[in-house]
Amino acid sequence: MAEKVLMKGNEALAESALRAGCRFFFGYPITPQTELAAYMSKQMPKVGGTYLQAESEVAAINMVYGASAAGARVMTSSSSPGVSLKGEGISYMAGADLPGVIINIQRGGPGLGSIQPSQSDYWQATRATGHGDFHVVVYAPSTVQEMADVAFDAFDVADRYRTPVMILGDGLLGQMMEPVVLPDPVDPADLPAKPWATTGHKHQRPHNVANSLYLTAEDLERLNFERYERYEQIKAAEQRFETYQCDDADIVVVAFGASARVARSAVNAAREQGVKAGLFRPVTLWPFPVDALAATLGTARAYLDVEMNMGQMVEDVRLVVEGRAPVEFLGRAGGMVPTPEEVLARILEINERIGE
Repeated sequence: MAEKVLMKGNEALAESALRAGCRFFFGYPITPQTELAAYMSKQMPKVGGTYLQAESEVAAINMVYGASAAGARVMTSSSSPGVSLKGEGISYMAGADLPGVIINIQRGGPGLGSIQPSQSDYWQATRATGHGDFHVVVYAPSTVQEMADVAFDAFDVADRYRTPVMILGDGLLGQMMEPVVLPDPVDPADLPAKPWATTGHKHQRPHNVANSLYLTAEDLERLNFERYERYEQIKAAEQRFETYQCDDADIVVVAFGASARVARSAVNAAREQGVKAGLFRPVTLWPFPVDALAATLGTARAYLDVEMNMGQMVEDVRLVVEGRAPVEFLGRAGGMVPTPEEVLARILEINERIGE
Protein backbone atom coordinates (compact mmCIF):
# COMPACT_ATOMS: atom_id res chain seq x y z
CA MET A 1 0.00 0.00 0.00
CA ALA A 2 1.36 3.41 -0.97
CA GLU A 3 2.51 5.56 1.92
CA LYS A 4 0.65 8.77 2.68
CA VAL A 5 2.60 11.85 3.71
CA LEU A 6 1.33 15.14 5.10
CA MET A 7 2.39 18.01 2.86
CA LYS A 8 1.55 21.58 2.00
CA GLY A 9 0.15 22.10 -1.47
CA ASN A 10 3.22 24.04 -2.54
CA GLU A 11 5.49 21.25 -1.34
CA ALA A 12 3.39 18.57 -3.08
CA LEU A 13 3.74 20.42 -6.37
CA ALA A 14 7.51 20.56 -5.98
CA GLU A 15 7.99 16.96 -4.90
CA SER A 16 5.75 15.63 -7.64
CA ALA A 17 7.65 17.65 -10.25
CA LEU A 18 10.92 16.13 -9.05
CA ARG A 19 9.40 12.67 -9.33
CA ALA A 20 8.25 13.50 -12.88
CA GLY A 21 11.86 14.06 -13.90
CA CYS A 22 12.06 17.83 -13.52
CA ARG A 23 15.74 18.67 -13.02
CA PHE A 24 15.75 22.43 -13.51
CA PHE A 25 13.85 25.03 -11.52
CA PHE A 26 14.14 28.78 -11.98
CA GLY A 27 12.09 31.11 -9.82
CA TYR A 28 11.83 34.26 -7.78
CA PRO A 29 10.23 34.58 -4.34
CA ILE A 30 6.71 35.92 -3.96
CA THR A 31 3.99 35.09 -1.44
CA PRO A 32 2.05 32.74 -1.31
CA GLN A 33 4.17 30.32 -3.39
CA THR A 34 7.60 30.79 -1.80
CA GLU A 35 7.51 27.41 -0.03
CA LEU A 36 7.58 25.72 -3.44
CA ALA A 37 10.84 27.43 -4.38
CA ALA A 38 12.27 26.82 -0.91
CA TYR A 39 11.48 23.10 -1.21
CA MET A 40 13.14 22.97 -4.62
CA SER A 41 16.24 24.73 -3.29
CA LYS A 42 16.71 21.94 -0.74
CA GLN A 43 15.72 18.92 -2.80
CA MET A 44 16.94 19.69 -6.33
CA PRO A 45 20.67 19.31 -5.50
CA LYS A 46 19.94 15.90 -3.95
CA VAL A 47 18.79 14.54 -7.32
CA GLY A 48 21.54 16.14 -9.36
CA GLY A 49 19.35 18.96 -10.58
CA THR A 50 19.76 22.73 -10.78
CA TYR A 51 17.92 25.26 -8.62
CA LEU A 52 18.51 28.91 -9.34
CA GLN A 53 16.86 31.96 -7.87
CA ALA A 54 16.89 34.36 -10.80
CA GLU A 55 17.27 38.11 -10.53
CA SER A 56 13.66 38.58 -11.62
CA GLU A 57 10.60 36.76 -12.90
CA VAL A 58 11.54 37.84 -16.42
CA ALA A 59 14.94 36.21 -16.09
CA ALA A 60 13.42 33.06 -14.61
CA ILE A 61 11.04 32.37 -17.50
CA ASN A 62 13.80 32.95 -20.04
CA MET A 63 15.96 30.44 -18.21
CA VAL A 64 13.03 28.02 -18.50
CA TYR A 65 13.04 28.72 -22.26
CA GLY A 66 16.73 27.85 -22.49
CA ALA A 67 16.58 24.64 -20.45
CA SER A 68 13.51 23.45 -22.32
CA ALA A 69 15.15 24.15 -25.69
CA ALA A 70 18.00 21.90 -24.56
CA GLY A 71 15.51 19.09 -23.91
CA ALA A 72 15.22 19.25 -20.12
CA ARG A 73 12.10 18.99 -18.01
CA VAL A 74 11.91 22.39 -16.36
CA MET A 75 9.54 24.34 -14.12
CA THR A 76 9.03 27.81 -12.70
CA SER A 77 6.56 29.10 -10.15
CA SER A 78 5.23 32.44 -9.06
CA SER A 79 2.09 34.24 -7.94
CA SER A 80 -0.19 36.55 -9.89
CA PRO A 81 1.91 39.72 -10.53
CA GLY A 82 4.98 37.53 -11.04
CA VAL A 83 3.19 35.51 -13.71
CA SER A 84 2.28 38.74 -15.48
CA LEU A 85 6.00 39.46 -15.75
CA LYS A 86 6.55 35.99 -17.21
CA GLY A 87 3.94 36.55 -19.92
CA GLU A 88 6.38 37.60 -22.63
CA GLY A 89 8.60 34.57 -22.03
CA ILE A 90 5.62 32.21 -22.02
CA SER A 91 4.61 33.61 -25.41
CA TYR A 92 8.15 33.04 -26.68
CA MET A 93 7.98 29.44 -25.44
CA ALA A 94 4.66 28.89 -27.20
CA GLY A 95 6.04 30.46 -30.36
CA ALA A 96 9.06 28.15 -30.28
CA ASP A 97 6.91 25.10 -29.40
CA LEU A 98 8.77 24.48 -26.16
CA PRO A 99 7.31 22.47 -23.26
CA GLY A 100 7.54 23.63 -19.66
CA VAL A 101 5.46 23.87 -16.50
CA ILE A 102 4.45 27.17 -14.93
CA ILE A 103 2.86 27.30 -11.47
CA ASN A 104 0.63 30.21 -10.45
CA ILE A 105 -0.45 30.23 -6.81
CA GLN A 106 -2.87 33.12 -7.17
CA ARG A 107 -3.23 36.07 -4.83
CA GLY A 108 -5.67 38.97 -4.77
CA GLY A 109 -5.41 41.64 -7.45
CA PRO A 110 -5.19 43.62 -9.62
CA GLY A 111 -1.79 45.19 -9.03
CA LEU A 112 0.03 44.05 -5.92
CA GLY A 113 -3.39 43.43 -4.39
CA SER A 114 -3.04 41.20 -1.37
CA ILE A 115 -1.36 37.97 -0.34
CA GLN A 116 -4.74 36.31 0.27
CA PRO A 117 -6.08 33.53 -2.02
CA SER A 118 -7.84 34.47 -5.25
CA GLN A 119 -8.95 33.07 -8.60
CA SER A 120 -8.77 36.31 -10.54
CA ASP A 121 -6.12 35.09 -13.01
CA TYR A 122 -8.56 32.81 -14.88
CA TRP A 123 -8.74 35.16 -17.85
CA GLN A 124 -4.99 35.58 -17.89
CA ALA A 125 -4.41 31.81 -17.88
CA THR A 126 -7.09 30.88 -20.42
CA ARG A 127 -7.26 33.96 -22.62
CA ALA A 128 -4.17 36.15 -22.43
CA THR A 129 -1.16 34.40 -20.90
CA GLY A 130 0.94 36.47 -23.29
CA HIS A 131 0.79 38.20 -26.67
CA GLY A 132 -0.09 36.47 -29.91
CA ASP A 133 -2.19 33.51 -31.03
CA PHE A 134 -1.57 30.67 -28.59
CA HIS A 135 -2.95 28.65 -25.72
CA VAL A 136 -1.42 26.93 -22.73
CA VAL A 137 -2.97 23.88 -21.10
CA VAL A 138 -4.34 24.97 -17.71
CA TYR A 139 -5.00 22.66 -14.76
CA ALA A 140 -7.01 23.77 -11.71
CA PRO A 141 -6.53 21.28 -8.85
CA SER A 142 -8.79 21.45 -5.80
CA THR A 143 -6.92 19.27 -3.29
CA VAL A 144 -3.30 18.79 -2.29
CA GLN A 145 -3.50 15.27 -3.70
CA GLU A 146 -4.68 16.63 -7.02
CA MET A 147 -1.90 19.20 -7.01
CA ALA A 148 0.58 16.33 -6.84
CA ASP A 149 -1.26 14.38 -9.54
CA VAL A 150 -1.52 17.19 -12.08
CA ALA A 151 2.05 18.35 -11.47
CA PHE A 152 3.24 14.86 -12.41
CA ASP A 153 0.99 14.65 -15.47
CA ALA A 154 1.74 18.21 -16.62
CA PHE A 155 5.25 17.32 -17.78
CA ASP A 156 3.99 14.46 -19.94
CA VAL A 157 1.33 16.68 -21.51
CA ALA A 158 3.82 19.49 -22.09
CA ASP A 159 6.24 17.13 -23.83
CA ARG A 160 3.54 15.31 -25.81
CA TYR A 161 2.20 18.50 -27.40
CA ARG A 162 5.32 20.69 -27.11
CA THR A 163 3.43 23.37 -25.23
CA PRO A 164 3.69 25.26 -21.95
CA VAL A 165 1.36 23.96 -19.23
CA MET A 166 0.11 26.06 -16.33
CA ILE A 167 -1.12 24.81 -12.96
CA LEU A 168 -3.49 27.43 -11.58
CA GLY A 169 -3.73 27.11 -7.82
CA ASP A 170 -4.37 29.72 -5.17
CA GLY A 171 -3.01 30.76 -1.80
CA LEU A 172 -5.47 28.54 0.05
CA LEU A 173 -4.41 25.37 -1.75
CA GLY A 174 -0.75 26.29 -1.69
CA GLN A 175 -0.68 26.76 2.08
CA MET A 176 -3.05 24.02 3.30
CA MET A 177 -1.77 20.63 4.44
CA GLU A 178 -3.42 17.33 3.51
CA PRO A 179 -2.38 13.67 3.23
CA VAL A 180 -0.86 12.87 -0.17
CA VAL A 181 0.10 9.67 -1.96
CA LEU A 182 3.00 10.70 -4.17
CA PRO A 183 3.58 9.21 -7.64
CA ASP A 184 6.42 6.78 -8.25
CA PRO A 185 9.50 8.62 -9.52
CA VAL A 186 10.70 8.34 -13.09
CA ASP A 187 14.33 8.36 -14.22
CA PRO A 188 14.95 11.28 -16.60
CA ALA A 189 17.17 8.95 -18.62
CA ASP A 190 14.14 6.78 -19.37
CA LEU A 191 12.01 9.61 -20.77
CA PRO A 192 11.23 9.67 -24.52
CA ALA A 193 13.84 11.31 -26.71
CA LYS A 194 13.29 14.86 -27.97
CA PRO A 195 14.67 14.90 -31.50
CA TRP A 196 13.85 18.61 -31.82
CA ALA A 197 16.03 19.66 -28.85
CA THR A 198 19.12 21.84 -29.28
CA THR A 199 21.55 19.29 -27.89
CA GLY A 200 24.20 19.48 -30.62
CA HIS A 201 23.83 17.74 -33.95
CA LYS A 202 27.12 15.76 -33.69
CA HIS A 203 27.19 15.68 -37.52
CA GLN A 204 24.28 13.23 -37.42
CA ARG A 205 21.34 15.52 -38.17
CA PRO A 206 20.54 19.07 -39.28
CA HIS A 207 20.81 21.92 -36.80
CA ASN A 208 17.89 22.32 -34.40
CA VAL A 209 16.91 25.90 -33.70
CA ALA A 210 14.59 27.12 -30.91
CA ASN A 211 13.11 30.32 -32.23
CA SER A 212 9.88 32.31 -32.27
CA LEU A 213 10.90 35.00 -34.77
CA TYR A 214 9.75 34.57 -38.37
CA LEU A 215 10.14 37.52 -40.71
CA THR A 216 8.18 35.94 -43.54
CA ALA A 217 4.44 36.31 -42.96
CA GLU A 218 3.62 33.13 -44.89
CA ASP A 219 5.95 31.05 -42.68
CA LEU A 220 4.51 32.44 -39.46
CA GLU A 221 0.95 31.91 -40.64
CA ARG A 222 1.73 28.28 -41.56
CA LEU A 223 3.24 27.66 -38.13
CA ASN A 224 0.21 29.17 -36.40
CA PHE A 225 -2.10 26.97 -38.45
CA GLU A 226 -0.04 23.90 -37.53
CA ARG A 227 -0.04 24.87 -33.87
CA TYR A 228 -3.81 25.29 -33.84
CA GLU A 229 -4.21 21.82 -35.34
CA ARG A 230 -2.32 20.58 -32.28
CA TYR A 231 -4.64 22.61 -30.03
CA GLU A 232 -7.58 20.78 -31.56
CA GLN A 233 -5.90 17.49 -30.61
CA ILE A 234 -5.52 18.79 -27.06
CA LYS A 235 -9.20 19.76 -26.94
CA ALA A 236 -10.20 16.28 -28.09
CA ALA A 237 -7.95 14.34 -25.72
CA GLU A 238 -7.16 16.39 -22.61
CA GLN A 239 -10.45 17.76 -21.22
CA ARG A 240 -10.72 16.81 -17.56
CA PHE A 241 -13.55 17.36 -15.10
CA GLU A 242 -15.38 15.95 -12.09
CA THR A 243 -19.12 15.73 -11.56
CA TYR A 244 -20.77 15.28 -8.17
CA GLN A 245 -24.48 14.44 -7.85
CA CYS A 246 -25.20 15.94 -11.27
CA ASP A 247 -27.23 13.02 -12.67
CA ASP A 248 -30.56 14.38 -11.41
CA ALA A 249 -29.51 17.90 -10.44
CA ASP A 250 -31.98 20.75 -10.99
CA ILE A 251 -29.27 23.24 -10.00
CA VAL A 252 -25.68 22.65 -11.11
CA VAL A 253 -23.04 24.59 -9.24
CA VAL A 254 -19.93 25.17 -11.35
CA ALA A 255 -16.69 25.91 -9.52
CA PHE A 256 -12.98 25.18 -9.75
CA GLY A 257 -10.06 24.95 -7.35
CA ALA A 258 -10.64 25.98 -3.76
CA SER A 259 -14.10 27.36 -4.57
CA ALA A 260 -15.18 23.86 -5.57
CA ARG A 261 -14.42 22.60 -2.06
CA VAL A 262 -16.79 25.22 -0.66
CA ALA A 263 -19.40 24.46 -3.32
CA ARG A 264 -19.31 20.74 -2.59
CA SER A 265 -20.19 21.39 1.06
CA ALA A 266 -23.06 23.62 -0.03
CA VAL A 267 -24.35 20.96 -2.44
CA ASN A 268 -24.37 18.39 0.37
CA ALA A 269 -26.27 20.80 2.62
CA ALA A 270 -28.78 21.51 -0.17
CA ARG A 271 -29.38 17.79 -0.69
CA GLU A 272 -30.06 17.42 3.04
CA GLN A 273 -32.85 19.98 2.57
CA GLY A 274 -34.32 18.10 -0.38
CA VAL A 275 -32.91 20.38 -3.09
CA LYS A 276 -31.46 18.56 -6.07
CA ALA A 277 -28.12 20.31 -6.41
CA GLY A 278 -24.95 19.03 -8.02
CA LEU A 279 -21.38 20.16 -8.61
CA PHE A 280 -19.54 20.38 -11.92
CA ARG A 281 -15.82 20.98 -11.45
CA PRO A 282 -13.54 21.69 -14.41
CA VAL A 283 -10.07 20.26 -13.79
CA THR A 284 -8.77 21.68 -17.06
CA LEU A 285 -9.69 25.33 -17.54
CA TRP A 286 -8.15 25.15 -21.01
CA PRO A 287 -9.27 23.09 -22.73
CA PHE A 288 -12.56 23.81 -20.97
CA PRO A 289 -14.67 20.61 -20.61
CA VAL A 290 -17.37 21.89 -22.93
CA ASP A 291 -19.03 18.59 -23.84
CA ALA A 292 -19.25 17.34 -20.27
CA LEU A 293 -20.86 20.55 -19.01
CA ALA A 294 -23.27 20.58 -21.95
CA ALA A 295 -24.35 17.05 -20.99
CA THR A 296 -25.79 18.41 -17.72
CA LEU A 297 -28.33 20.42 -19.71
CA GLY A 298 -30.42 17.26 -19.89
CA THR A 299 -31.61 17.79 -16.32
CA ALA A 300 -30.34 21.17 -15.11
CA ARG A 301 -32.85 23.97 -14.83
CA ALA A 302 -30.34 26.54 -13.57
CA TYR A 303 -26.61 27.02 -13.01
CA LEU A 304 -24.70 28.81 -10.28
CA ASP A 305 -21.08 29.71 -10.98
CA VAL A 306 -18.95 30.25 -7.85
CA GLU A 307 -15.54 31.88 -8.04
CA MET A 308 -13.10 33.97 -6.04
CA ASN A 309 -13.18 36.85 -8.51
CA MET A 310 -15.61 39.29 -10.06
CA GLY A 311 -16.85 36.83 -12.70
CA GLN A 312 -14.47 35.17 -15.15
CA MET A 313 -15.15 31.46 -15.71
CA VAL A 314 -18.85 32.33 -15.69
CA GLU A 315 -18.41 33.60 -19.25
CA ASP A 316 -17.30 30.13 -20.38
CA VAL A 317 -20.24 28.56 -18.56
CA ARG A 318 -22.63 30.90 -20.36
CA LEU A 319 -21.02 30.09 -23.70
CA VAL A 320 -21.70 26.39 -23.11
CA VAL A 321 -25.24 26.84 -21.79
CA GLU A 322 -26.14 29.18 -24.69
CA GLY A 323 -29.14 30.65 -22.92
CA ARG A 324 -30.89 27.31 -22.49
CA ALA A 325 -30.96 27.79 -18.71
CA PRO A 326 -30.25 30.74 -16.43
CA VAL A 327 -26.65 31.10 -15.24
CA GLU A 328 -26.11 33.06 -12.04
CA PHE A 329 -22.85 34.13 -10.46
CA LEU A 330 -21.60 34.29 -6.87
CA GLY A 331 -18.18 35.78 -6.41
CA ARG A 332 -15.93 37.04 -3.65
CA ALA A 333 -12.90 39.14 -4.50
CA GLY A 334 -9.75 40.70 -3.11
CA GLY A 335 -8.76 37.61 -1.16
CA MET A 336 -12.17 36.85 0.35
CA VAL A 337 -13.30 33.21 0.22
CA PRO A 338 -16.99 32.34 -0.24
CA THR A 339 -18.54 30.32 2.57
CA PRO A 340 -20.71 27.20 2.24
CA GLU A 341 -23.51 29.15 3.88
CA GLU A 342 -23.38 31.86 1.21
CA VAL A 343 -23.44 29.30 -1.58
CA LEU A 344 -26.25 27.34 0.06
CA ALA A 345 -28.34 30.49 0.49
CA ARG A 346 -28.00 31.25 -3.21
CA ILE A 347 -28.88 27.66 -4.17
CA LEU A 348 -32.04 27.87 -2.07
CA GLU A 349 -32.98 31.21 -3.66
CA ILE A 350 -32.56 29.77 -7.14
CA ASN A 351 -34.52 26.66 -6.19
CA GLU A 352 -37.42 28.77 -4.95
CA ARG A 353 -37.40 30.78 -8.17
CA ILE A 354 -37.34 27.85 -10.57
CA GLY A 355 -40.04 26.11 -8.53
CA GLU A 356 -42.50 28.96 -8.92
